[in-house]
Amino acid sequence: MPAKTRSRSTSQPQTDQAIREHVLISADRLYYSRGIHNVGMDALRAEAAVSLKRLYQLFPSKENLVEAVLHRRRHIWNNLVETAIATGGDTPRDQLLAVYDMLANWFDEDDFRGCVFINTFGELGATTPHIATLIRDHKADFQRRLAKLVTETGAPATLAHQLAILAEGAQTTAAIAGTNTAAHHARTAATTLIDAALASDN
Repeated sequence: MPAKTRSRSTSQPQTDQAIREHVLISADRLYYSRGIHNVGMDALRAEAAVSLKRLYQLFPSKENLVEAVLHRRRHIWNNLVETAIATGGDTPRDQLLAVYDMLANWFDEDDFRGCVFINTFGELGATTPHIATLIRDHKADFQRRLAKLVTETGAPATLAHQLAILAEGAQTTAAIAGTNTAAHHARTAATTLIDAALASDN
């Protein structure tokens, strides 16, 4: 999901909360563009203009920092999904499809590099169980949100699994292809699946 972190502060934030948020924004930007393994604390110190001592006071380890970045991204993603649903139409069917419209807009952003959770799992999933669990929980939450809408349509519960896979696959495909075409294909496939499920249920 969009990080909403493009602007870079020109002055050092002063409060602890502001410094922490500034560090998270800087870490998010670096991790997302370069990868977690390629960004050391020295690079983050330079990006955030915060001393190493202060960084380690805020985040005792890199794993703590990665976890905080993911929690921040999870909040952003959930807000994007809920906004798409809230503005996507009056019916659960339209609200489900609005999620794919949101993906298409995200894929069009200049700094799109795929799903940060999928990217992080690829880097750390095999060696950092706690981070892997966090990512699995995030993906399960998304599927549960789709499942709630699927239930409201009256379609079988298995449809939520199918729609989630379409959304996840679109993110990976778009990151590789560099276009938002995957979101449109996923939306078309989702439309077919939803309508078929509703028709079979009648």
